[in-house]
Amino acid sequence: MSDAARPSSDTPPALSQVEFVALMAMLFAIIAFSIDAMLPAMPSIATELSPEAPNRALLIVTSFVLGMGIGTLFTGPLSDAFGRKRVILGGALLYCVGAFLASVAGSLELLLAARIIQGLGAAGPRVVALAVVRDLYDGRRMARIMSLVFIVFSLVPAAAPALGQVIIWGTGWRGIFGAFILFAILAMIWMSLRLPETLPKAKRRSFSGAQLWAGLVEVLGNRTVRLSVLVQGLCLTMLFSVLSGTQPIFDQTYGAGETFPLWFAMIALLAASASIVNATLVERMGMRFMVTATLIGQIVISTTALILWNWAGVGAALSFAVFLIWTLSIFFQAGLTLGNINAIALEPMGHIAGMASSVLGAVSTVIAVALAAPISQAFDGTATPIAAGTLACAVTGVVFMQRLGRADAT
Repeated sequence: MSDAARPSSDTPPALSQVEFVALMAMLFAIIAFSIDAMLPAMPSIATELSPEAPNRALLIVTSFVLGMGIGTLFTGPLSDAFGRKRVILGGALLYCVGAFLASVAGSLELLLAARIIQGLGAAGPRVVALAVVRDLYDGRRMARIMSLVFIVFSLVPAAAPALGQVIIWGTGWRGIFGAFILFAILAMIWMSLRLPETLPKAKRRSFSGAQLWAGLVEVLGNRTVRLSVLVQGLCLTMLFSVLSGTQPIFDQTYGAGETFPLWFAMIALLAASASIVNATLVERMGMRFMVTATLIGQIVISTTALILWNWAGVGAALSFAVFLIWTLSIFFQAGLTLGNINAIALEPMGHIAGMASSVLGAVSTVIAVALAAPISQAFDGTATPIAAGTLACAVTGVVFMQRLGRADAT
């Protein structure tokens, strides 16, 4: 399909665009809330469940993401067969089961297993919400809608660590999982009451092994999709690496653990402007340009940060300021890349949007977990290992984007 700003479905949603954007943002926010609200809990969890190896507590982020990546492979095809809303509701139920199991886990291993289950369930709202947007919009119009969704969505990462900290003060870290369950229930009630089914029965595909395999071959057989998967995997690696390591860096490197939720909120709110920038520019500049330019900018910022931290001999105050700017750049990058990469990959896949969403989300997320876990575990009391990892990902991403441009030209 072209980048024309036109609906891709004959059945528009009954709710207004403002409410549609807000609802989609809440569905996506289940992921952000499940990750960011856990960040202040890491020291408490490490002390209680893994005192001999505190870095293992950082796996609380990547275990959830791993479950989400695995679940992502199935939720799209299921939604193509049974409709979008049923799969979102089923995923939310599994998510709540995982959250409950995590709240009563007696060891770190059981907690990580419960987080994987929670991630499996979260894949439903995450992937199928994207397919819902693709049912109704395509091309640059879809990219703009996704940018608007991310603007609203960005409020959750800003508030989640502070909310998590308040819950810890009141109930301990286990109470956070009760908040996850409540958030998911509220989102499902809103969706059930207000969002019509966006995939008519006439357009559904039967859930059979043969058709799933045919769809998988078609998606992965498209070079644009393959390259988009790799680029998204690298962008997610940078984001997950920082999410896993940011609280220990604030706490152990800069002694700012108590004020971490406030710093994180400031960074998240500032990063929200990235979606505003993208929504303003993407229809004029194009999705590919926005992604490539952002990755080049990240190369410059990460290289500068590494030089200042390791060779320029800057003082503690300036080092902390550089760390804040560098962290902001990673979150800002997410707002300028992820929605655009999704739109690029799904552009030729409108007839199997659910399958394409699943493959894109599953493979890119598994790639990100495989890369982000060792990067975060390399934490040595400084931000250098994570910054070096993000620099390598940004350089590789630019290479793949150049190949993506050549793929479009052929």
